Amino acid sequence: MSGKDQSVVSKEALVTTKPGKQIIKQGLFKSKGYKLFKKYKEETEIEFPNFAKRFTVDLLEEIKADSAPNSTQNAFAEEVGSTEIILKASEIDPIKSKLEHLDVLQDRVLRILNSNFVKMTFPVFNALYDAAAEYYGNRDEQMRMDLVDGHIIAIDLSEPMDRIVDKDEDLEYLDDYKLMNPYILKIARDKIAKGGEEVLKNFEKGFKDAQDGQYIDMKLKQKPTSITEEEMNQCYKKYRSVMGTAGRNMALGKNPLGEIFYLGMARAAEGVGCGNEIEDSIKNGYLKIPSWPLYYSLLANDVKKGLELTLEKANLYLKDARLAIELLPENFSYCEFLDFLFLTVEHYNQYWYNQLAKANMWDKFTENLPK
Repeated sequence: MSGKDQSVVSKEALVTTKPGKQIIKQGLFKSKGYKLFKKYKEETEIEFPNFAKRFTVDLLEEIKADSAPNSTQNAFAEEVGSTEIILKASEIDPIKSKLEHLDVLQDRVLRILNSNFVKMTFPVFNALYDAAAEYYGNRDEQMRMDLVDGHIIAIDLSEPMDRIVDKDEDLEYLDDYKLMNPYILKIARDKIAKGGEEVLKNFEKGFKDAQDGQYIDMKLKQKPTSITEEEMNQCYKKYRSVMGTAGRNMALGKNPLGEIFYLGMARAAEGVGCGNEIEDSIKNGYLKIPSWPLYYSLLANDVKKGLELTLEKANLYLKDARLAIELLPENFSYCEFLDFLFLTVEHYNQYWYNQLAKANMWDKFTENLPK
């Protein structure tokens, strides 16, 4: 799931889609997948506030301990390839002083954690770790916490970075986020490194791939009418690399589960990406550049057709994700959990497509197509 809109998972929303009705049915009959999903969701309701506190305290320690914050900012800009997301040297000290107050920093952390995508990902990673630990017989509670926290923090880094680039939310806090970003990445790395050399190596590769996808995304904004399918596939690295790598690392990179989790999470994330683009088109009143809706609409010369094909593309991604379930070892106890998870993604995508069709915004989208 994505964004901050809770209505998509309400009972009223679930009854509007075929997968949503299946979710309700599984809930009524208390299927194994539903019960596992509910178990991890309830655990998240208890543990997520504790995670937020840990994150805030770690972040505060990093900010206070840094005697050369300007160097930290410059190193971060070099790593991510953009000076747009850092502070000028003259801006650092007052913002650093402000964020060294726990209550102020906690407010900023809670703002960037206010994302359904982050909150929905937390139980998934815990479940994947437990599934792998049960299969390999290597459960370690501290390792579980470090790996899940680290990958959630890494994923959450996209929230402040997107807000800085898009300048469409939290405008008064963007400079605070600029100071926080390098420390967020460091904390994520430190925690993920607890999983060992292979796990950290997987993360670094995934992080670089995600950056590549983000870079391609930015480049494609300059040529919206001539985007190719290959470029869209490359752009979608920003989805599959982050989630796929996290899935792999919940199994400590060990195959077969590492590769299977990568496949399932990467394709599911790409499916969610399509749903995000459909949802965003409703909220923005235009088709995002770049996006599958725009790509298909321009090729078909028909925005309605373009959005229909985007939903089909999302379903293709989910079909691939479900292949992961087929690949799992015999008697693997979390198959039903993954099946239920993918059902929620399918509902999310269908729900927003239905909302789009109901809104009847085709003419507006056509009018706003890039020329």
